[in-house]
Amino acid sequence: MLDVGRRQFITLLGGATVAWPFAARAQQPERTRRIGVLMAFAESDTDGLARIAAFREELQKLGWTEGRNVRIDIHWGALDAESRQRSAQELVALQPDLILSQDTPTTAALQRQTRAIPIIFATVGDPVGSGFVASLARPGGNVTGFTPMEGSMGGKWLELLKEIAPRVNRVAFMFNPATAPYAEYFLNPFKAAAASFAVEAITAPVRDTSGLESVIVAQTQREMETGVAPSAEVLDPLSSSRTTRACDAMGRSPPSSQPLDVTAKPPSNGCYCFWAPLRQGWGRQVVKAHIND
Repeated sequence: MLDVGRRQFITLLGGATVAWPFAARAQQPERTRRIGVLMAFAESDTDGLARIAAFREELQKLGWTEGRNVRIDIHWGALDAESRQRSAQELVALQPDLILSQDTPTTAALQRQTRAIPIIFATVGDPVGSGFVASLARPGGNVTGFTPMEGSMGGKWLELLKEIAPRVNRVAFMFNPATAPYAEYFLNPFKAAAASFAVEAITAPVRDTSGLESVIVAQTQREMETGVAPSAEVLDPLSSSRTTRACDAMGRSPPSSQPLDVTAKPPSNGCYCFWAPLRQGWGRQVVKAHIND
């Protein structure tokens, strides 16, 4: 459980949140709170910058202003295991009041460094299976956060793809093993749905943009009607914009569904993408945090 010496009031906004016990906020004189942020994106990545901008905007709406009552320490570019652990260790050493974590790998790195500082994850596909929380209703420990979907969505992605392109009879399910070690959580429902649609299901691990392009090329070269269904974190840290660019680079791409968003963009060159409205997502889901001594 959380250290009761520091009373927290933490509410996660929007989506499917993991519940966390909290204490009521007491009126206290203002002091500067410190928030650590661990991002897998490079500091120059436009998607990552949009998420941080939304986070800052939401904090400001809640009365938290940098330079007045809150300090935000952001570590970028936690792309590999070594850099993630180093950044996690450095953030924990700062002893922030809480830490915001981008995804599954960054959360795992932070959890190895502290069992006391509250950690809020922004996007984790399977928080229970990843060992971050005991259950969605009663997470326990010092980790809680936001999960955008559950396992059965793996089958829903295929259903959506079949609606977009009914003739598809072979689908590659892409996932990044580094960012989605829990892929089976979505793969099993995906394979079950594939069997019901008489669709051949292909498991396609993707570790970088070049690997993503290779999968798309391989699909387009087949004579069969093919499709691609990326999993939840195949794009982190690849990002949705890079997936779109990869599709465009092919000149002719298979129909695809991407589950991070509810906003559809009309197909271009056969690549149908859905991606998250990042400002809305991070602005709502991440943090309304009032931490009292």
